[in-house]
Amino acid sequence: MSIVTEKYALVVDDEPKIRTLISRILETHDWSVTACSSAEEAISLISLYPWQLVFCDVVLGGTNGYEVLRRFSVDCPKAQFILMTGHGSGAGALDATAIGAHDYLSKPFSVDQILGVSQALGTRLASEEAVGETTSTEPAGYESDLGLIGNSPEFIRCLKLVGRVAPTDLPVLISGDSGTGKEVVARAIHRRSSRAEGPFVPVNCGAIPVELIESELFGHTKGSFTGADRERPGLWEEADGGTIFLDEITETGPLFQVKLLRALQEREIRRVGSNKSISVDVRIIAATNRNIEDQVKAGGFRQDLMYRLNVISIELPRLRDRKQDIILLAEHFVRASGKPVTKISQEASEILIGHRWDGNIRELENAILGAVALADQVIYPEHLPSKMLPNSIPPVGSTLPMAETIVRSTLEQGNLVTLAKMQELYTAAVLEHTEGNKNAAARILDIDRKTLVRIASRTLDQLSES
Repeated sequence: MSIVTEKYALVVDDEPKIRTLISRILETHDWSVTACSSAEEAISLISLYPWQLVFCDVVLGGTNGYEVLRRFSVDCPKAQFILMTGHGSGAGALDATAIGAHDYLSKPFSVDQILGVSQALGTRLASEEAVGETTSTEPAGYESDLGLIGNSPEFIRCLKLVGRVAPTDLPVLISGDSGTGKEVVARAIHRRSSRAEGPFVPVNCGAIPVELIESELFGHTKGSFTGADRERPGLWEEADGGTIFLDEITETGPLFQVKLLRALQEREIRRVGSNKSISVDVRIIAATNRNIEDQVKAGGFRQDLMYRLNVISIELPRLRDRKQDIILLAEHFVRASGKPVTKISQEASEILIGHRWDGNIRELENAILGAVALADQVIYPEHLPSKMLPNSIPPVGSTLPMAETIVRSTLEQGNLVTLAKMQELYTAAVLEHTEGNKNAAARILDIDRKTLVRIASRTLDQLSES
């Protein structure tokens, strides 16, 4: 068989079962498969065949799959590269696609996913042209991308798209509810672009008065309006060679939208009060928490400007739609606080996962920062905002009506008891109130769990004797 019609695939994974499974699936669909277990061996095989498809694990014991991807991007750029991982994350998907991966699969994956990749590629091989130069942008990784934390399918799908558009110079429109992390994603796009060494200039269009936004963005000349006592360049010029991020773009007025459209079309601006144009090289990333098409229909936003900004559209999922990321984000905020809190209790975790999070990631961050301020080493339910708590769990510092009820009951009935007995009664009542949650009860009583257990056990012993 000639080289032209042969389809060559490489499978790189240090787990024999995974290597065998993928190899057999590909072989049944007429691929000539080579399998290996290390990054070093995979790199040594780059020149062996004109590879068209590579499945590679991220964690390989030594050199990781990202390095294999970088080498193939340079030496075998026509190969479609699929990174696989048992610890999938949004940041990982972004990194993989930003440096040239065709896809990023989280284990366990299905046979259909492998077949989908191989069949789609197989139908294109005969006529496929060179894709072009592959970017060599270095991935920033988890720790430098504060906020790009999560491994839910919704989040990974979103960041795969982010990774693919980042190396381009196309305008991007990011939409999503308030608090979903639009600026965080915009910064991630900038860091993975060819403009990464240039400035990233964020502008909150909704926070600038309508009459000042043109001056803020495009600058002004001396004497152009009252108070303009000197010439001043705007934020657009400040972003020259880099990226400008226009947040809340749908909050701008019609007159400014005309000026913005011209700046995008002509790649030049005019300062307020000047008739001289200034060429500025910037990439535009805009964001909105509104439906921009609805704004166009309502007459609040120019349709031609929407088309200019909306070349690539990225919609961020709400936090309640990516529940499996909530604890990962919460633990990140705990670590970032720098406080001696070491963990989030199981009870608190369940409350966090069940909350609606209308304020999304921003609301979660504020809830965790407040809890960290109240907690010692472990975050319990009572440390969370009171609106999040079930009725059975009172917040820290709240008064319990049952305390007064117990005292009044003993006094009115004339059944005066010792202070130790009152302690036992109240401890039992608190345990009933927390539905047997000893950790929560100990926090309310301001005693350690061991003391709580001792008091509760004493009460149970007395009941058994009677």
